[in-house]
Amino acid sequence: MRREIKGYHVLALFVGAFAVIVAVNLVLATMAVRTFPGLEVKNSYVASQTFDAERRAQEALGWNIVPGVTEDSVTLAVLGPDGPVESRITEATLGRATHVAEDSALAFRFDGTRFVAPRPASLTSGYWNLRLAMTAPDGTPFRQRLTMWVEE
Repeated sequence: MRREIKGYHVLALFVGAFAVIVAVNLVLATMAVRTFPGLEVKNSYVASQTFDAERRAQEALGWNIVPGVTEDSVTLAVLGPDGPVESRITEATLGRATHVAEDSALAFRFDGTRFVAPRPASLTSGYWNLRLAMTAPDGTPFRQRLTMWVEE
């Protein structure tokens, strides 16, 4: 016995398909909003007005930042054209790129060649971002976000 496809069958199929699409979109949108770490700057237009000048001044320093992780510490080598640089770190936040739940503020101290901070307990394997704000000895502000891969 063959069943005939009627109008309400086609309607139910279309409504069901679109219901699945809408439900998946709502779930994904909710997950995206919940994991959004927040704003980088309050007003992007105002920040853009000085961006190029700040970038040129930062690049003129000629610094190379090399992060590292050991069993008990997080290290940061700030290398200038003449060797290690002792700058003033005003902010150092270690966290995931996708959420702020595991963010840790690091308290670096200079040991003569590099900066060293105790390793946070939350630092497990995976990708981590180190967001730095420093001031050069001549007063030039320096900001950089470094991506680190941590293995256990």
